Amino acid sequence: MSLFHEDRLLIDGRLVRAERTFETVDPSTGKVLGTASDADTGHVEAAVTAARRAFDTTDWMRDRELRLRCLRSLYDALHTHREELRDLTIAEVGAPRALTHGPQLDEPIEMVKYYADLLEHHPFREELPVLESRGRRHRRWIEKEAAGVVAAILPYNFPNQLALAKLAPALAAGCTVVLKGAPDTPWTTLALGRIIAEETGIPPGVVNVLTSSGPETGALLTTHPGIDMITFTGSTPVGKAIMAAASATLKRVFLELGGKSAMILLDDADLANAAMFAAFTICSHSGQGCALTSRLLVPRERHDEIVGLVAAMLGKVRYGDPADPKTHMGPLISEKQRAKVHGMVERAVAAGARLVTGGRPVDGEGFFYEPTLLAGVDPAAEIAQEEVFGPVLAVIAYDDEDDAVRIANDSVYGLSGAVLGADAERATAVARRIRSGTFSINGGNYFAADAPFGGFKQSGIGREMGVAGLEEFLELKTFAVPAD
Repeated sequence: MSLFHEDRLLIDGRLVRAERTFETVDPSTGKVLGTASDADTGHVEAAVTAARRAFDTTDWMRDRELRLRCLRSLYDALHTHREELRDLTIAEVGAPRALTHGPQLDEPIEMVKYYADLLEHHPFREELPVLESRGRRHRRWIEKEAAGVVAAILPYNFPNQLALAKLAPALAAGCTVVLKGAPDTPWTTLALGRIIAEETGIPPGVVNVLTSSGPETGALLTTHPGIDMITFTGSTPVGKAIMAAASATLKRVFLELGGKSAMILLDDADLANAAMFAAFTICSHSGQGCALTSRLLVPRERHDEIVGLVAAMLGKVRYGDPADPKTHMGPLISEKQRAKVHGMVERAVAAGARLVTGGRPVDGEGFFYEPTLLAGVDPAAEIAQEEVFGPVLAVIAYDDEDDAVRIANDSVYGLSGAVLGADAERATAVARRIRSGTFSINGGNYFAADAPFGGFKQSGIGREMGVAGLEEFLELKTFAVPAD
């Protein structure tokens, strides 16, 4: 299959081929798709220098009309290549085709339009009341200006969504960007670089796109004195390391990190619908989503009944070729990730959880793992506390509503959650007691370009998307002049 892709880096407006390369693999077959340029520290230096020059010496930060034109041209170019990007995302990310019509591709493209529209009308200036001080009147106002040069570091699971959720608001704010893609999905990120270079009119140096197989490029980005801000999505341990590295130069950091979100079934919930919701949610993108609800909290007296319903629903999840429109669940990203998931399931069973269904790698090509259900899970067990990033659902019994809230909050994470119950007011009251940044009540979908996304506790710092996502990339400057 011939895929629209790019294997070169984008640095200072030019597509550059590195001397080193590394392979990218189709996770549904395990076969090599091709190679991508493997950036080294020299490429990082060149990219940061270009971004610094574009920010410090051009009108990019001050020219709202230019930024608006560039965002709209990026939106148009992404639309032009939508179907090519869809095939690429399916092949390299392993995302099911149906998911590319949502958060894997189509919704991220619309996010670019959202930020272009927001840029057109957003107030970058705010007047303050006249101040009487020291016998004089003073007129004061606040202006919002770009934070500077941004290092944007991506994971593999939703590369289009996460690239554009960082890039679009950063450009709208007037920042310049060095975007680093994940080593598991380099072509998807580099294709964005090619589109920017060839079809958008974005000035050289404003956006630079790198990929690499090793940690040295990311390490340099997080410590480089030319970088003003870091926006990172990934695991909590890596996020902590980035925060520590950035502290030496007091860089601003946005961190969207791990989650171990709970779905609470109240005692009056429609169990059949709840079981379907729980089963298909944990299998979305093979469980490779930080906000997915991987803990299912159920009334103790109905534990076995609900386990049976969920197991039956998991048996209906269609997994396999992600290019097939009927496929709900594709592969995990790599054999390494599949081995990690399987190891956690085996340890959970050894610790006392009951394996109800699944729990095995799928024989054959690719990195597929069976939809897995663990029952009778101890709330303190590893499988209930640590992020799995696989299609594994842990069922935990609770005694009453207060106990459910306690268990849900007994986590270092606080990214998302869900509650299902017949009484919407009661369900909403429970949702308000959970310490998390997003929450679904009775199947409500919060995820959209205009809705801030992020977490409490060790799930991160700051918010992505919405007006809050733009504000992350802005600094406040206060002015004052004599009023008379």
